[in-house]
Amino acid sequence: MSVSQNTKSIHLIAIGGTGVAPLACLLQAEGYQVRGSDGPLYPPMSTLLEEHGITPLLGFEPSNLDPPPDLVIVGNAVPRSNPQAVEAERLGLPRMSMPEALSHFFLDGRRPLVVAGTHGKTTTSSIAAFVYRSCGQDPGYLIGGMPVDLPASFARGGGRRFVVEGDEYNAAYFDRGPKFLHYQPETLILTGVEHDHVDLYPDAAAFRAAFRDLLEILPEEGLVVADGDSQAVRDLTREAPCRVVHYGLGEHNEVRPSGAIDWRADGTRCRIVDDEVGASEIELRLAGDHNLKNALAVWAVARRDGLPADGVVEALRRFGGVERRLEEIGEADGVVVVDDFAHHPTEIGKTLAALRQRHPGRRLVAAFEPRSLTAGRSFFFDAYLEAFSNADVVLLAPIYHHARLEDDERIDLDALTATLRRSGVDAHTFTTIDDMPEMVLPLLEAGDVLVTMSSGPFAAMPRRILQTLEARKD
Repeated sequence: MSVSQNTKSIHLIAIGGTGVAPLACLLQAEGYQVRGSDGPLYPPMSTLLEEHGITPLLGFEPSNLDPPPDLVIVGNAVPRSNPQAVEAERLGLPRMSMPEALSHFFLDGRRPLVVAGTHGKTTTSSIAAFVYRSCGQDPGYLIGGMPVDLPASFARGGGRRFVVEGDEYNAAYFDRGPKFLHYQPETLILTGVEHDHVDLYPDAAAFRAAFRDLLEILPEEGLVVADGDSQAVRDLTREAPCRVVHYGLGEHNEVRPSGAIDWRADGTRCRIVDDEVGASEIELRLAGDHNLKNALAVWAVARRDGLPADGVVEALRRFGGVERRLEEIGEADGVVVVDDFAHHPTEIGKTLAALRQRHPGRRLVAAFEPRSLTAGRSFFFDAYLEAFSNADVVLLAPIYHHARLEDDERIDLDALTATLRRSGVDAHTFTTIDDMPEMVLPLLEAGDVLVTMSSGPFAAMPRRILQTLEARKD
């Protein structure tokens, strides 16, 4: 929608969202008067807003829109019935979705590098922003996570590139299309396409159609860097209107590792072969083949943008990761505690495989919260069995959206636990999340690696468990 050039004050509904919070900080840095509302917030977004001088109003009372702002930005988790959304419509206030606002205020005249796909968006976007910044390109970026080696998860930047994490979820209740269609992609990294968000995409065909729409808006002079190990991605990118470069671990990709990959406790080393711009040795501090592939994707884009090979290699070597992506938050009483965002069976499997590489020989304990509307569904039963087969102990928290799923839609956690036990995995189901840290404590032994996995705050589970371990040690 059109926004007045005289816009000065902006109110953001659900300001604590992983995309909305950094957008709020970007807008404030541009000189706008920024305010917003949300429910109780937790780190890292609560910390991000606080560090940038933004204090969210608690709750969604209509009075929080007084005095009326010049523009209202609505997060995609906000329902039509939200009292502030209703009041904004009643007052006739101009409104935008988060991705629409990002595009309007920051992407015009830039060269957006959009990172899309079911998995790895946040880490790949973070690597890209760090590589371009390290090579002196001064990129803009907005990332739905907290990269540990960047000053913040956002920057306006002065260079042509703007790196943005391209989510396929809907933009807002009044804008039901995918967020990434707003981002004016000039270059696209496509990390994989596995059916997700079944509340929006009822089947795999509908999910793939969203990515097909994204490919269609790329310019002829643009570039797609796509996961060539995925047949689904290869099939989709055949229809791309621009050049396509495939990356991956297979020999059929233009950008790939050559020879043996050296998986180490402190990271990964290998030789990259690039059919277009030559080969280099790279070293990563990150574990897992999925993170190696994320680095290959960024290598492909950066080298085709003319960034020097030695600069890209050095940036990849120094990149330290993203909070809540295989983040080791501490060790107490002999137990290493790791926090991770994995919420899809494929991601869970990759997370556990990476931890096996990083901590060989140690007992692996996986605590999982089925948080999203997709994660708690029964059709993932077999996929969860496969994903959790790489753990020694599995701890299943209650389904977060239990009441929003019908009985025949909801996964049976007790049956999942019983089946895992029959396969040799020590599995446990918990009926309440509040008492989990204390209930988990007797199951943990010195030498264990505990990973907590959820797409939400998980009631601060990893830090609470770490505290109980510290208390046990004392």
